[in-house]
Amino acid sequence: MGGAPEAAPQAPTAPPATMQYLYGSGEAAALGVQAWQALVDHVVVNRGGNPEDSVVLAAGTTLTAPGFVRCGDRPPAVVVDIDETVLLNLGYEYAEAVSGAPFDPERWTRWEQSGADKVVAAPGAAAAVDALRKAGVTVVFNSNRAAANAAWTAYALRAAGLGNAVHGQTLFLAGDDAGGSAKDGRRATIAAKYCVIAMAGDQLGDFSDLFAAIPSVAERRAAAASGPIAALWGRGWFLLPNPVYGSALKGGFDDVFPSDKRWSDPATVPATEGAR
Repeated sequence: MGGAPEAAPQAPTAPPATMQYLYGSGEAAALGVQAWQALVDHVVVNRGGNPEDSVVLAAGTTLTAPGFVRCGDRPPAVVVDIDETVLLNLGYEYAEAVSGAPFDPERWTRWEQSGADKVVAAPGAAAAVDALRKAGVTVVFNSNRAAANAAWTAYALRAAGLGNAVHGQTLFLAGDDAGGSAKDGRRATIAAKYCVIAMAGDQLGDFSDLFAAIPSVAERRAAAASGPIAALWGRGWFLLPNPVYGSALKGGFDDVFPSDKRWSDPATVPATEGAR
């Protein structure tokens, strides 16, 4: 009984490498600016290719044989995610980094309600949003932040220099429909009002919920990088870097490294009997 008390866990001495990259590196900033400039060029210069179809997948479609919502005479819009797409949540990620604690949805709710002045616009995002609006294109935010916190989220967007967003018109959030964190229902609502000529996000779910139904890491990667979906990247769908959290962070060695592409350093492999 008794014994020495357990030592308190040591506080991290530096942010995780993933946060160093996303929130601190010039490389991540450059990727963000590159993506936003490409989106603006696609929309403003090329008018999204003057499409008859939007870039929102139609109900009942598949990733291997996609169909798209028709535009008709609807006005143009761009649909963007919020967190780690147009906003960087520096305050929240700092608190998580220094505590070493895992994600806590209750802490995130408190963040939504109190951290609006501790965010910054993602590199390139504010300039892109401004350019789109000046070109007559409506910017619509579609986020899994909570609808109950809509006023705080709108304030965070304004505080970061991203202008005004009106809940139910240009701001759509989890809880706005029965879909929960799934975004296809909200995308359909937006596409019924606008011709969506581009979308931006940091997760594949920001473009289609169909990706979430794919069972394996390898199949999900193939679905994003092959077939007709691959042609959408940079031509209507624009992805921002996020190595910190989300659906991309999955997979063991067998998922990530094909068995026929594994290498062992010859200096560490014992010589075989036949080589003696």
